[in-house]
Amino acid sequence: MTRTTPARPVSVEAVFPELAAQRGRTTRLHPRPGRPGMRDSHVGGPMLWPAGEPWPVCHEPHQRETEGYAPDEIRSARAAGAWPPSRPWPGAKPPGEDGAVPFVGLAQFFRRDIPGLASGPDGADLVQLFRCPFTHGPYLERRYRLRWRRAEETERAERFLAAPPEVPMLRAEHELPEPCVLHPEEVDTYPWAEDETLPAPLIARIDAWDDAQASEYGPDAPNYQCDLSIPPGWRVGGFPSWASTGPMAIDCASCATPMRLLLTAGGDEMDAASHSWVPLEDRGPSRRGKASIRGGPSVAQPTRLRFGRDRDLHVFTCPADPGHQPQWVLA
Repeated sequence: MTRTTPARPVSVEAVFPELAAQRGRTTRLHPRPGRPGMRDSHVGGPMLWPAGEPWPVCHEPHQRETEGYAPDEIRSARAAGAWPPSRPWPGAKPPGEDGAVPFVGLAQFFRRDIPGLASGPDGADLVQLFRCPFTHGPYLERRYRLRWRRAEETERAERFLAAPPEVPMLRAEHELPEPCVLHPEEVDTYPWAEDETLPAPLIARIDAWDDAQASEYGPDAPNYQCDLSIPPGWRVGGFPSWASTGPMAIDCASCATPMRLLLTAGGDEMDAASHSWVPLEDRGPSRRGKASIRGGPSVAQPTRLRFGRDRDLHVFTCPADPGHQPQWVLA
């Protein structure tokens, strides 16, 4: 089934003509629980991974845990519509102290499926995203990894990994992604309006317009940041949202080139402030506003993943050389 973003409640370029020159495109991925295969773009499904290639592992020290969740019990509980039981953490050592910890495969995207997906090093057209399942250091930092591939070359491998290595316990239920198929859809997007992301006089006009809308129509009035600029959830390309941190300059550590947004991974596909972006296919026809949304967790939190409290993971790459180290920003 396709997913169709509703028309914006207000034409942003009619209100702010200057934004026509700033318009960009982003591909909303609209993940929904399903059964993707290794040759599909997906979140949480099986990776296209040659059997003879080592799976990525984390060798760094990890934070000590006191309790956790077994992956198979998480899967069984989700299938039953229940919550998995927590278990005491086995042994007294931090996770992985006796060896390397396998990364969790979060997602993979083929450029043939995803409009706007940037090329990787040497023309790579398949990108795979991984996360260490445990936290690091006193600030509970996370470790991510990208693996770029040329899809046609990879698909010629004789054998593929049937099941990746998996840790026996996860620190939280939301560390395990729910397998999701994608429904890519390109939509217009506009920059976040704060600090120097847009000219100061334009930002002032946007802020004044937001205030006037709220004064006239109440708390459900359209708002530039929430309803007109950047959609929520998983997407490729476009502009980063900066709701938690405020705008940040992201420059390549190798060559100082301003980096571009490769993809955004979001824990929620919708929330109270962004319900206007919910696809038409996930709305009841006889109701309006937030009351019209249907589908429950499969729409609101389809992947089950979390990226910090109420934050998105932005993955930036270097346009001058995609082989340079990516940057990971929680915002």
